[in-house]
Amino acid sequence: MNPEMITSPIDVKDAKLFIGGEFVDSVSQATFDTINPATNKKLASVAMANEADTIRAIEVAQRTFDSGVWSNMTVEKRAEILCRMSDLIMLRLDEIAVLETLDVGKPIKESRGFDIPRAASNMRFFAEMALYHHAESYEKQGMMSYTKYAPAGVTSIIIPWNLPFMQMTWKVSAALAAGNTVVVKPASYTPLSAFILGEIANDAGLPPGVLNIIAGPGSTVGTVMASHPNVRRISFVGESGTGKTVMRNASESLIPVSLELGGKSANIIFEDADLDEALKGSLDAIYRNQGQICLAGSRMLIHESVYEEFLGKLITAVNQIKVGLPLHEETDMGSLVSQSHLESVHSYVDIGLAEGAKLGCGGERVKGLGEGNFYKPTVLYDVDNQMRVAQEEIFGPVLVVIPFKTEEEAIRIANDSIYGLAGVVWTNDLRRAHRVAAQVNSGLFWINCWYFRDLRTPFGGSKASGIGREGGRHSFDFYTEAKSITMKL
Repeated sequence: MNPEMITSPIDVKDAKLFIGGEFVDSVSQATFDTINPATNKKLASVAMANEADTIRAIEVAQRTFDSGVWSNMTVEKRAEILCRMSDLIMLRLDEIAVLETLDVGKPIKESRGFDIPRAASNMRFFAEMALYHHAESYEKQGMMSYTKYAPAGVTSIIIPWNLPFMQMTWKVSAALAAGNTVVVKPASYTPLSAFILGEIANDAGLPPGVLNIIAGPGSTVGTVMASHPNVRRISFVGESGTGKTVMRNASESLIPVSLELGGKSANIIFEDADLDEALKGSLDAIYRNQGQICLAGSRMLIHESVYEEFLGKLITAVNQIKVGLPLHEETDMGSLVSQSHLESVHSYVDIGLAEGAKLGCGGERVKGLGEGNFYKPTVLYDVDNQMRVAQEEIFGPVLVVIPFKTEEEAIRIANDSIYGLAGVVWTNDLRRAHRVAAQVNSGLFWINCWYFRDLRTPFGGSKASGIGREGGRHSFDFYTEAKSITMKL
């Protein structure tokens, strides 16, 4: 069946900027097209913000913050509105999931089964956690000191294209729960689902101006959002080079930043692991969302004693992954986000082969699916960790496989990277598991599993993978200003 002949099950609407509780055109009336990556055809037109629109959104957010309509609202009332937004997300689950799949290219079973439900959970989690976020108090020498956590102010949130709705709610819900006003910029590749949250905010009774959503180029919109003196917090998710630019811009106004950046995480398989369980988890760790996940276990380290056995199982399993139309329920992998990104991913395969890696499977575009950006899940093996394919983030369905001899060597290889976001180990030796988890330099680490997250725990990376932590109390620490107050008793 020709993918271009399949009609969308929803009516995809053009999107306008969401400022002050209203959907408006950009000042310049300019728009840009968002493309369905499964067909490379236009999906919708989106109002394109410029510097003036961005300043307007920030000023609206500042006035709203100063008014106290949200920042001075009781935490119970704020939580009630955010929980209502969570409920409305679930009521519109199918619609948002389809829109996300159309705009991103990811399989509908991921959007409907995980991303959008998790987005609703984000809203409810931070709403409820705000009710229990506590302040400290101490007494000493006839004095009492206590801490007050006040909303920081206008918060800029810049989200990536790989998990747009889920990432947006992860940031927005915490910032709003803390009492801040927010300006959000979705990625230009995948802007559509962000504006649904504007509709939901209005329906839930969020005061106008508390949440503002604008789309446009990072070079203009993102620069203003990261440098405007009225902005008091910046939370950015994206690649490491852009993160450095955001940090430089933020330094002009001394704006605190939270940066969640790239990764090249090691997935370590020891000889005593449950190999079937390790295989299943490892496939998910690299091929979910077409490998377009910063947490992806993109470097697989296999102990030499099971290297050939596990590699054979791996290649067989990868060849069974169904690449198909994103809206089909049986599809395991959809399309990459753009034609240029597909070309980038493929260029790394060519680089790897030129460096001496061997091709286990994949390594080419999928045929028979029209003009979409479909790429075969790929395995490069006998890779040396010094190769570019082992050191640079490919951000696609390309797994590099590296043999190792000892636990010490595995840890050394895992840490031989500019990144430090995540890691995985598969072993039935619990002492070894905890040794490896402690010694691998990463912000997150999984033992005999991958991608499970308790939202109370810190999320973030070290080295080129980012600065700061969010999640649970760590989010409230970032999105608030702590003030120490002391009185004489």
